[in-house]
Amino acid sequence: MTQKNEWAKRPPMGWNSWDCYGAAVREDAVRGNAEYMAKYLKPFGWEYVVVDIQWSEPAADGWAYHNFTELDMDEYSRLIPAVNRFPSSAGGKGFAPLAEYVHSLGLKFGIHIMRGIPRQAVHRNTAIEGTSATARQIAQQFSICPWNTDMYGIQPTEDGQKYYDSIFRLYASWGVDYVKVDDISNTEFKPHDPYSAEKEIEMIRSAIDACGRPIVLSLSPGPAPLDHAWHLCANANMWRMTGDFWDGWQQLYNTFERCEKWAPYVGNGCWPDCDMLPLGLLMAQDPEAAHMTRFTRDEQITLMSLWCIFRSPLMMGGEMRQNDEFTLSLLTNEKALKINRTGTEPHLLFRTKTGTAWADTAEDGTRYIALFNLSSRQTTVRAYSGAGAGTVFTDAWTGKQAVADLDSSVCFRLPVHGAALLYAEA
Repeated sequence: MTQKNEWAKRPPMGWNSWDCYGAAVREDAVRGNAEYMAKYLKPFGWEYVVVDIQWSEPAADGWAYHNFTELDMDEYSRLIPAVNRFPSSAGGKGFAPLAEYVHSLGLKFGIHIMRGIPRQAVHRNTAIEGTSATARQIAQQFSICPWNTDMYGIQPTEDGQKYYDSIFRLYASWGVDYVKVDDISNTEFKPHDPYSAEKEIEMIRSAIDACGRPIVLSLSPGPAPLDHAWHLCANANMWRMTGDFWDGWQQLYNTFERCEKWAPYVGNGCWPDCDMLPLGLLMAQDPEAAHMTRFTRDEQITLMSLWCIFRSPLMMGGEMRQNDEFTLSLLTNEKALKINRTGTEPHLLFRTKTGTAWADTAEDGTRYIALFNLSSRQTTVRAYSGAGAGTVFTDAWTGKQAVADLDSSVCFRLPVHGAALLYAEA
């Protein structure tokens, strides 16, 4: 039986290169952000450093994908890092030197992959390690990604399994701790064939379990289908509930409903994923588009409060070396992060068009309440706390306190799009 739940007992916390570098991240930026994490965030539980999409493409230069571009690949149809972007991979070393450096900082290393096998491998009919079958024989050439031309799907056969086994053996030899697999869990791009990659998810699960290394499995993009939650829980550690999440209020507002639907499936080793935290400096790769997050400070507090009370994975998306003091304070708030780490069953108390509240109880009995103002004016939000009258709740962000009344309710006056993340220790 797989031990995958043991490898992510708490929601994973880390940094992913996509929001600041798109498809064009380079080794120096990965190392720099890893060094920042080790210095400032590691003491608070942050640990994963993840290289996102197109790391095998020498010509990658931004967010646009280059259709049918040349990718770096080994003799067994497996993509390898582009040496011009990841110099330490020269000589066939792959990501091993970069992973070793990240590990030396006391952190963990992750990569993004697209499901399937490279189209260029299929067109060249290259070899597959461990079998006489070739790339062309295992590919599902009708199974393609609608937004990226790099890959074909893989047939759910013994030889198809051997290909997935071979790539995860390679990743294990590099020292990879986390893999984000893309084009595999959404319904948004395939409305007539939702969740069509179910068999590939199972092949990936099998390959990870056989590779000899504990690797956390993240599935993208979203929205993942709620009616397949059982399958996601059985095979993955985290999966996206949404499409790409960026720094706009409407997307944040919509996330509350998604969290409500997915809350019953939050638990040990199984983490519905609200997507990355678009905080700090975003789109750093593009001088014309680079900007600090467009969320107001109150909206950033709401974002962090929802991700923490819901127990979503926390993946910072901004260029961390440009963090200001406020951004760093969000990522290092011990009380907020403790709520994310120690909750047990996050659940909705109520939701209206103007306000909502969530609650949870920690393993040690500490009560958590999150109050949110969804309206465009300052307002008071009140919620039932479940605690006895006179129980004192403290806001993790401001230190302000509220006392439960005779009806066991607590209330806070909240700014526009603001939140309070409360705790009352047992």
